[in-house]
Amino acid sequence: MPIRQSSSRALLLVAVVAGALAAGGCSSDTSKPAATSTPAAAASSTAVTSAGPAAPAAVTVNVTDMKFSPADITVKAGDTVTWKFDDKAPHAVQGIGDVALGINSPIIRKGEWSHTFTSPGTYRYLCPLHPDMKGTVTVQ
Repeated sequence: MPIRQSSSRALLLVAVVAGALAAGGCSSDTSKPAATSTPAAAASSTAVTSAGPAAPAAVTVNVTDMKFSPADITVKAGDTVTWKFDDKAPHAVQGIGDVALGINSPIIRKGEWSHTFTSPGTYRYLCPLHPDMKGTVTVQ
């Protein structure tokens, strides 16, 4: 076999191995899933997919009959809570205390307003028009 042909094969073999390592990941740390995928890996029928972190959840609190329902909820950091307003009287969502300062919806009778909770903690809120209407969002 001529030298030129064997060096071409060696170069091809190196390219194939490098491509396989890039598609499959060459890290010795197998505890972490790959952060990205390459087009070749995505097109392959043998590509391994990773579940990854769970997508943020969307939680709904209904504002009807002069109450928040459910009044107390627990979510994870990064989740979004949507208050759906459908009552005869207008309402709003207003945080109580320093930790809940960013929670401040407009006054709404029908419609919705959302807030994404990024930090763990307990967030108390009320309707400023009807202070007996109270709720709590616990973020884990």
